[in-house]
Amino acid sequence: MRSLLRLASARPMIRVAQYALTVAGVLALGYCLAVFLDAKLYEAREMRDFAREVRVRAAGKPAPLDSMAAAVTPRRDGVFGQLEIPRLGVSVMVVEGVENSDLKRAVGHIPGTALPGESGNVAIAGHRDTFFRPLRSIQRDDTISLSTLQRTYRYRVVSTNVVPPEDIQVLYPTGRDILTLVTCFPFDYVGSAPKRFVVRAERVPRT
Repeated sequence: MRSLLRLASARPMIRVAQYALTVAGVLALGYCLAVFLDAKLYEAREMRDFAREVRVRAAGKPAPLDSMAAAVTPRRDGVFGQLEIPRLGVSVMVVEGVENSDLKRAVGHIPGTALPGESGNVAIAGHRDTFFRPLRSIQRDDTISLSTLQRTYRYRVVSTNVVPPEDIQVLYPTGRDILTLVTCFPFDYVGSAPKRFVVRAERVPRT
């Protein structure tokens, strides 16, 4: 009898807990969906604007002063290029900075590394569960293009490596023009991943 009474008294608390967990799950799913849609809309808008600016420059017409073309160097949170890996179906805008707010919507140029067109090591970071997830299938000799409003730079993958997060040597300047892509590893790890996956690509000379 006592056990039945205890069970009866506990039922309201169980229902409350079930309701709370359901609400928390719905809110979490809603947040993830909102972040996903925001990133998709941002990418679509910026790709459209970027393509328009490229066409304007190619036609030799002056670009509007408030466009991306007005900034010679990347501005904080500003788009300055587009990264593409054709074999993997990757096409994503590149912004300046690697804060969480930057990487929610795009991939980010790591401050302090070379800019596209400069000599040295151009380093770009992205989340493993969004834009850089296809890097799990990247292979040696894959081609990567990095387009700015001025021109497109092409690279050929020469190596991949897994390093600890404190290994910042992959960002150091080099004696040749390279592109370094960085994301967390393992790709299927739940939570804050313990390592970093690094792709190195050498710039292909213009022909």
